[in-house]
Amino acid sequence: MTSYVLGVDVGTTAIKAAVFDDLGTEICSHTEEYSLLTPRAGHVELEPGTYTTTFALAVRRLLQGGAVPVDALSALGLSAQGETLLCLDENDEPISRAIVWMDNRATAESDDIEAHFGRSTIHSTTGQVAMDPIYPAAKILWLKRNEPDLFARTAKFVLLKDYLVHQLTGRLVSEDSLLCSTILWDINTRGYWPEMLEFLGITEDQLPEIAAQGEIVGKVGPAAEAELGLPAGLPVSVGALDQACGALGIGNAVPGIFSESTGSALASVTIVEELSLDPSGRVPCFAAALPGQYMLHNFSTGGMVMRWYRDQFCASEADIERLCGINAYYLIDQEVAEVEPGCEGLVVVPHLQGSGPPDLDPNARGVIFGLTLAHGKQHLARAIMEGVAMVLRRMIDSTAGLGVEVKEIISLSGGSKSDAWCQIKADATQLPVRTLSGAGSAACRGAALIAGVGAGVWESAVPVARSAVDYDRTFEPRAENAEAYEQLLTRFTTLQELLKPLLRPADK
Repeated sequence: MTSYVLGVDVGTTAIKAAVFDDLGTEICSHTEEYSLLTPRAGHVELEPGTYTTTFALAVRRLLQGGAVPVDALSALGLSAQGETLLCLDENDEPISRAIVWMDNRATAESDDIEAHFGRSTIHSTTGQVAMDPIYPAAKILWLKRNEPDLFARTAKFVLLKDYLVHQLTGRLVSEDSLLCSTILWDINTRGYWPEMLEFLGITEDQLPEIAAQGEIVGKVGPAAEAELGLPAGLPVSVGALDQACGALGIGNAVPGIFSESTGSALASVTIVEELSLDPSGRVPCFAAALPGQYMLHNFSTGGMVMRWYRDQFCASEADIERLCGINAYYLIDQEVAEVEPGCEGLVVVPHLQGSGPPDLDPNARGVIFGLTLAHGKQHLARAIMEGVAMVLRRMIDSTAGLGVEVKEIISLSGGSKSDAWCQIKADATQLPVRTLSGAGSAACRGAALIAGVGAGVWESAVPVARSAVDYDRTFEPRAENAEAYEQLLTRFTTLQELLKPLLRPADK
């Protein structure tokens, strides 16, 4: 009888559930969206119940379709965003809103941690090139200083995926790929960093236990069975970081492949077989989805900027989508195609919530530069796409600087659906950009693959991953646009540098 595995990806603004057969082929999927809360500048939060309710809706509505018998499921695997922090009481119940990964309220705390330990020590211990306010270590220190009552009442500091695994199995457990960017964890020892815990004033007992990526850590319990419609006793994998799962899900599981994901965040992944710390201190190294592998992983603001543009400027496109069923992003694509590369001098720096590596700067902000009366809404849309493409170009250049040869780009997530954006990336990098059929559920597939290996469905995830997707579109770089984007890159990087003194906090 065919075995099926369920993979669930907990993204920044949506949760997607998908079922895969024993060939790694997607059988069905369902997505449920939610909106983040931004109570003040720099703060991004969400009620924990929104995550659990949306998770349950995604799974139940997927299974209600009847494409796969529930009792034919062999395992459940999780993929999730990193850095999103929850505070739990002694009964493992949330006592505050989740602090979402992109929240950067802890800038001062991040600076203090970096000043105390130094970038070199942070890099050599955790694999991360510097401190960033989004990292849980900084968020915990912020809570200690600004919400001491909440800090004192917190029995466990956990990440979002840890909490969801607990809701499924009753066990609080995390794993390497997710822990990499907490700055609480030592990439060399696979254990918590004692000196950091002491500095923050917390103990190892206040953190989840550690499992290997993909390890089966429990089974669906009765409460989860009732809420999700899953069979009690279904094996649950601890899963891995969403970017690690996404890379595995498209077959980026061996060295020599470069993939980029333009979802809520822009992220790039290249697999390496051993721990690789960038001597220049620009490119972070993470544990990958498979135990024993690592990934060079850059990340910054990405598709979230385009969603902001859609929500703020595209009421007419939203009306057309609602009335006629034509996707608003497709309409934006048609408008972008009318604008020449370079947008007649309009430049967008897309760092709405700070910039990540290789140009890590938590103080960075979004900028629209060079606006004139000649520019229309379509210019702004294209300038946003081009700005994100410049960030991608910086990621590629930094990765190549470590001796990794980048010959082509595999593009996935929501941004890969945009023909205009893919062509811009190809022209800006002068590299072919290829998309994959079946890549829309890449993170779900990666989570399912490592869960299936843990449950004995497959001996190895790699061959299944590499055979389960096919190239469907290729965007060749257009040489005639190379010079325009070289000029844009110069302007973009110059603008980034010149803005730093203006964006630096006044007391620095």
